[in-house]
Amino acid sequence: MARPTLLITGGAGYIGSHAVKLFLDKGYRVVVIDNLCRGWQEPLDILARRGDLIFVRGDLTSPKDLAQVFNYYNFAGVLHFAALCLVDESMSKPELYFYNNVIGSFNLLEELRHYGPVPLIFSSTCAVYGESQYLPVDEAHPLNPANPYGESKLMVEKMIKWYGECYHLPYVILRYFNVSGADSEGLIGDSKKPSQLLMQNAVRGILGIEPFAYTCAKVDTPDGTPIRDYINVEDLIEAHFLAYDYLQHGGASQIFNIGTGHGYSVKEIVQAVERQVGGTLKQEQAAARQGEYAQIYADITKARQVLGWRPKRSLEDSIASLVRWYSRFPRGYNF
Repeated sequence: MARPTLLITGGAGYIGSHAVKLFLDKGYRVVVIDNLCRGWQEPLDILARRGDLIFVRGDLTSPKDLAQVFNYYNFAGVLHFAALCLVDESMSKPELYFYNNVIGSFNLLEELRHYGPVPLIFSSTCAVYGESQYLPVDEAHPLNPANPYGESKLMVEKMIKWYGECYHLPYVILRYFNVSGADSEGLIGDSKKPSQLLMQNAVRGILGIEPFAYTCAKVDTPDGTPIRDYINVEDLIEAHFLAYDYLQHGGASQIFNIGTGHGYSVKEIVQAVERQVGGTLKQEQAAARQGEYAQIYADITKARQVLGWRPKRSLEDSIASLVRWYSRFPRGYNF
C-alpha cells in the first residue's frame, strides 16, 4: 500500500522542519514547499535520510508554484506553516506580513477549493488575542491583535473558517504560544540569526555564542518583564499529528490553544537557563521591541479533552535540547 502523502508548507523553517521529522517517522511521504527566504535547505537534507521526503522550492504567493505541486501529487492532508513571524518586524514592515501571510494563504485555500476537501492544519498564534483580558486565555477570549503579525494570522483564520463553511474544507487551527526547544536528537533546531525567541537567545548567551540583552519593555507584572507560555517544539508538533488524526476520523473543524498552561516572566526564563546551564548573563538592555503586551498564558483544556493532547516536556527539557542543538550548531545551519 502506498504511503499517504502530506504537503507541508514552510517545512524548511524551525517549526515546520520538526513537523517534517515527526510525520516522516510516522511513515508518511512528505512534500515540502518553501521559498527558503527564512528557512534552510540543510534540515531537509538531514531529514531526507529518514524517509520519503520531496522538496519543492516555491512560493505560496505564486499561484503557478502551488498549482504545479497540487497537479503532480495526491495529498491526504496539508500542514500550513509558511509565514513571516517576527512581531517587531511586522510593526516596521506590515506590508510584508499582509502580503506574504495573507495572500500566500489565500492562494493555498484557492488551490484546496479546486483540489478537494483534504484536512488542513493551520499554524496560528496566541498573538490573535492581544493583551489578555483574563488568564488563562481560552479559545473564547476576545480577539484583538496588538501587531500586524497577529492581525495577519487572524485574517487567515477568518478565511479558513469561511472556506470551511462554504466549501466544506475540514480544518484545525492551532494557536501557538511561545515555542521553545529543539529536536531531542540534536538534528534540527532554530537557525535564525539572530533569533527573536527568548529562551534560544538566553542559551546562546550563556554558551558564549552571542551576547545576550533584554529586548522587552517594562510592563505591569511582578518583576516588570513580560510573562509568556513556553511550549516545547516537539510537544507542539505532536499536537499537529493528533489534530490530523482527529480530522481523518471525522472530527469537526476546531480551534485549539497549544501551550503549557503556565506563565513565566522573561527574568524567570533567564534565571532558569542560568541555573541549569551554569553561569550568569549580563543584565544589558537593548532597544525594546514594538507590538508586545504584558502577559499571556494558555488554557489548554480544550486540546486535552478533544485531541487527547497534553505537553510532556518540561522547561528544563527545552533548555537541555537547546544546549544540545547549539553545542552542535553554534551558528546554526551554514555557520
